[in-house]
Amino acid sequence: MKGNQDVINCLITLLRGELGARDQYFLHSRLYEDMGYGKLYERINHEMEEETQHADAILKRILFLEGKPDMTPTTIYPAFTVPDMLAADLKLEYEVRDNLANAIALCEQRNDFQTREMLLLQLKDTEEDHAYWLEQQLRLIQMVGLQNYLQSQA
Repeated sequence: MKGNQDVINCLITLLRGELGARDQYFLHSRLYEDMGYGKLYERINHEMEEETQHADAILKRILFLEGKPDMTPTTIYPAFTVPDMLAADLKLEYEVRDNLANAIALCEQRNDFQTREMLLLQLKDTEEDHAYWLEQQLRLIQMVGLQNYLQSQA
């Protein structure tokens, strides 16, 4: 089915963003593992897998709409301390949230409600799961202090 080129281009941008998010979560999860923070490793590894699923859904939609995907991940901004990694991942989630909201609006304008529904699910996951959890972790660090937080993550 030939899709609207504006929607396809937007999906390509989203795909590249999901691939970049996957790569950043991949690196951060392995850093947490190396540091001995098993709980953080498990959670961020799970996030990496979800970003891969998001990318897969977008890729399939691009192909269905007869688009040509670009599998080049966007630039990542890795960090190397726990607070900085959490903050970098939260910044990334906010960017993804904004991009998804813009894409949903475009889909509505172009009457592509199937793509809109797929993106709404991803937006919900981004806002209610990913970003919310990262915000909680940064609040916990503020409330209990970094050392207590890190001890709880080992």
